[in-house]
Amino acid sequence: MARESKPFRDRNPVTIGAISLAVIVTLVFLAFNAQSLPFIGGGTVYKAQFSEAAGLKPDDPVRVAGVKVGKVESLALEHGAVTVQFRVKDAFVGDRSEAAIKIETVLGAKYLALVPRGGQELDPDKPIPLERTAAPYDVVEAFADLSTTVENIDTKQLANSFEVLSQTFSETPDEVRSSLQGLARLSDTIASRDAQLQQLLGATRKVTDVLADRNGEFTKLIVDSNTLLTEVQRRRQLIDSILTNTQELATQLSGLVADNRKALTPTLRELSIVTDLLERNRSNLAETVNKFAPYVRVFANTLGNGRWFDSFVNDLIPTVLGSVVCGGASQTPAPVGCSGESG
Repeated sequence: MARESKPFRDRNPVTIGAISLAVIVTLVFLAFNAQSLPFIGGGTVYKAQFSEAAGLKPDDPVRVAGVKVGKVESLALEHGAVTVQFRVKDAFVGDRSEAAIKIETVLGAKYLALVPRGGQELDPDKPIPLERTAAPYDVVEAFADLSTTVENIDTKQLANSFEVLSQTFSETPDEVRSSLQGLARLSDTIASRDAQLQQLLGATRKVTDVLADRNGEFTKLIVDSNTLLTEVQRRRQLIDSILTNTQELATQLSGLVADNRKALTPTLRELSIVTDLLERNRSNLAETVNKFAPYVRVFANTLGNGRWFDSFVNDLIPTVLGSVVCGGASQTPAPVGCSGESG
């Protein structure tokens, strides 16, 4: 005898709640580790140690020979070095591979460049050591530091120091004395232009701050420009064909005008005469159009009731004065169909 299954509402709610909670926990775990799933994220996470981060951030691209093969996952400071975790998909990373942080755009965007080396695959638990990694020198940060450093320099004290040094070495040979005098004049020039230099370096720092804040927008602009140039390059043959056909069309039109010049010249002359005539009679034409409107309205009313002319002529038959008795009533004038004498 077949066993009947219980309805859902009659089952144990504790068991149903436990199963539902387990399913929810599993889905949350999979959502937070989606990148590690073989069909969604994929790839292998490796590590590399650098002496400094050099502006590298999570989600920055990882490239091999200029081709993007992954992205940076995270950065952490460990034992005096920066450990960078990055994910690589569809690319070989050998046990002697090298890594470097490089500048992607002139605005300071970075990427992680890999140079695969070695005969065996790199162990994900063993990071690429400092001996095989390199970090770039950030020029933007250097200029920002320069502006801050120069603001803190006492230029007058520096000029006095160079002056004292020049006087101290006054009895030295001419070459040394000339060099120190040149340094003294340089320091005097810097001291006299102190305010201008500080203003210039302050403006430079503001520019670098704005560029740093708009780094993503400038990067997107450069990427979009590259996409546009790529599309133009891809359609170069079509654009060349359009330009060639346009040139041929212009040549054909020039030949057509040259061949028909004798016929076109009188026509254009007559057309000019007609346009002049219309220009002189512009007011008359406007008045004609205005007065033509009532005529059109009356003509439409005449033909609007059928296939005949519907018109009315007033006072065609003179009216007979007097009253006519019709049906026992006196009517003036006599209606149609009534007869009688007028009194």
